[in-house]
Amino acid sequence: METFDDIPLPPWEGPAILLVDLDAFFASVEQLDHPGWRGKPVIVGGDADAHGVVSTCSYEARAFGVRSAMAASLARSLCPDAIWTHGNFHRYREVSSAIMAILRDETPHVQQVSIDEAFMDVTPTAVNTEHPVAVARRIQARVAALGVTCSIGVGGSKSVAKIASDVDKPRGLTVVYPGTEAAFLGNLPVRSLSGVGAAAERILHSYGVRTLGDMGTAEPALLRRVFGKNGEMMRDRALGRDRSVVAEDETVKSVSNEVTFADDLTERADIEAALSTIAAKVGRRLRRKGLAGRTVAVKVRFSDRTTHSVQRSLPVPTDDDIAFAPLLHAMIDDIWIPGARVRLLGVAVTHFDEAPVVQESLFDGSAFEGQRPEEAPLIEDETKRRELLRATDALRDRFGDDTVRFGFELRQAGNTTGSSSKNVEDYK
Repeated sequence: METFDDIPLPPWEGPAILLVDLDAFFASVEQLDHPGWRGKPVIVGGDADAHGVVSTCSYEARAFGVRSAMAASLARSLCPDAIWTHGNFHRYREVSSAIMAILRDETPHVQQVSIDEAFMDVTPTAVNTEHPVAVARRIQARVAALGVTCSIGVGGSKSVAKIASDVDKPRGLTVVYPGTEAAFLGNLPVRSLSGVGAAAERILHSYGVRTLGDMGTAEPALLRRVFGKNGEMMRDRALGRDRSVVAEDETVKSVSNEVTFADDLTERADIEAALSTIAAKVGRRLRRKGLAGRTVAVKVRFSDRTTHSVQRSLPVPTDDDIAFAPLLHAMIDDIWIPGARVRLLGVAVTHFDEAPVVQESLFDGSAFEGQRPEEAPLIEDETKRRELLRATDALRDRFGDDTVRFGFELRQAGNTTGSSSKNVEDYK
């Protein structure tokens, strides 16, 4: 039996999953880099007057009722003296990468689910008998040495570990030993389970299902009505019985990016410039992952919150955003009429070949017969495009995304909400 701080640890039998959650991560990094901000309410988020939302706030700001995903205007009214910042993506990526390196030093079985969260499988084996709680304590100490803190949930499944990680913050360690899941989960509200949103909560409440214990004994027909084919899976999660694995290398199905604008776009030139900027981020991610896709898609959300999308198939897979950006411009005609107010734009590339692809020219020769002139790439010579992409990728990898910008990127540079995403892909 292992001990920590001279307290005996009960033996651990069965799977052991950790969920490592970095405490108020963006705000913690800001307080680390700005000593004068420590102990003060700090909000990382978008502009209160530009549809912004709170990405993360320090615990000092949370004392005023500020929460992640809250409208920035409401947060400002709750905590008018808070220190506001849009954040530093490059710095967050740097600190997150250092922490994920610590986790992978402890075990190769790591699944990063956001910029500030990761699952780990630390199940004891015949070779590695170390107690999961000892591993969690060491991780907390190693992360703290970097200047930020984390809370960790330890359980026999991913859903239990996730819920446990939220119980005690900041710097918390909540352990749910095998066999105690029902006692831990039973009285928790259904909303505490990932996958139960506001709509599902309302329906469950209408049938008297308010706790995870209730959900574990609910009629299968009710769970199917609420969760569809995932009804039985959600019951297993509510009972702590799910056995979804820590996926170290999930298959990528799409690479995408989207942006919400502070001021709605109404001019075609602004929409095209924004699409080119978003496409550049998508193209860079494709190249970093070594992927090339056969389908491109455009998503538009209008000021009335209606959302439409359109996609086109390509004759050959590509990761060349300079080549496919003009095609995106042409696609906008399918879902936008002049004068319509655009609140959000997104670009996605999908349908990747499983085998490595020899990158062919998307537009040279007869690859795109019938292509309209306005869909042609701005730089027709593929060699020149590749050289330009390699150069800009290298500069951004080394010095940050804002090191070099194309002219179209400057057009809408100041017209975002300033809200920082927690999507791990937005930092790659």
